[in-house]
Amino acid sequence: MSGSSWTRVRAVARRHAFVLLRSPHRLFDVVLWPLVDVLLFGSLGVFVARQGSGGSIAFGYLLSGIVLWHVVYQAQIALSTGFLEETWSRNLLNLMVTPLREVEYACGVALFGMVKLVMGVGVVALTALGFYAFNVGRLGVGLIPIIAVLLVVGWVIALFVIALVLRFGTGAEALAWGILFVVMPLSGVFYPVAALPGFLRPLATALPTTHAFAAGRSLIDGHGMQWGQLGLATGSTVVAGLAALAFLVLMLGTFRRRGSGAWHAPGPH
Repeated sequence: MSGSSWTRVRAVARRHAFVLLRSPHRLFDVVLWPLVDVLLFGSLGVFVARQGSGGSIAFGYLLSGIVLWHVVYQAQIALSTGFLEETWSRNLLNLMVTPLREVEYACGVALFGMVKLVMGVGVVALTALGFYAFNVGRLGVGLIPIIAVLLVVGWVIALFVIALVLRFGTGAEALAWGILFVVMPLSGVFYPVAALPGFLRPLATALPTTHAFAAGRSLIDGHGMQWGQLGLATGSTVVAGLAALAFLVLMLGTFRRRGSGAWHAPGPH
C-alpha cells in the first residue's frame, strides 16, 4: 500500500473515530450489549452447572461461546454500520467523487472496527473473568486461529449486508443487526449441531462459523484443536468471502448505473 493510500485509510478511520467521540451513545454495541450478554449467558451457565452432572461443561460452552460470538458480532457491526454512517449523514456520493478507492474505504472502516472489536471483546472477556471466574485465555493458543476465522466471517457477513443495502436501499439496514440472529442459532455457538432439528443441520454445516465453534468446544472439552474443523471453517470462509466480494462489486456497479445515491434515511442520531 502506497503512502497516499495509507493516508486515506487512516483518514477514514479517524473520521469514524470522531463520530464515536461525538456520539457516545454509539458505545452501546461496544460496552453495554456485551456486558448484558455475559450476564445473561453467564448466569444461565451458573444455573445449569448447579443442576448436576455435565453442568460445568455447559457453563464453559455458554461463556466461551458468547466471548467468541462477539468477535463475529463486533467485526460485522463495525463494518456494516461504518458504511451505513455514510448513508445516514448523506455522505456516500461525496465519497464516490473523491480519489478514495473502495478498498481504501473498506480498510479504513475495518481498521477503526478493530479498535471497537478489541473494546467489545475485551469487555466480554473481562466481565466473564470478573463475574464468573471464567478465563477464556486458559484455552490456549488454539484460540488465535479460531478468532482469526471468526473475525473474517464477521467482515464477510458485513460485505453481504452492504451489498444488499446498495441494491435495495435503506430498507435493508435492518439486516445489519437481524442477520446475526439468524446465523447465531445455526452456528452451534453454545451446543453441537446435532442439537438442531434435522432439517436445519445441512444448512448449519455449510456455515464456517459452525466449524469454528466446534473447534472451540473441543478446546473446552480438553481434546485439543480439531484441525479438520478449523480447515473446514477456513475453506468455507474463503469461498464465502469470494462470493461476498463478487456480489458487492455487482451491486456497486448496479448502484452506480442507477444513480441511486439519493436514497437515504435518517440514521439513529
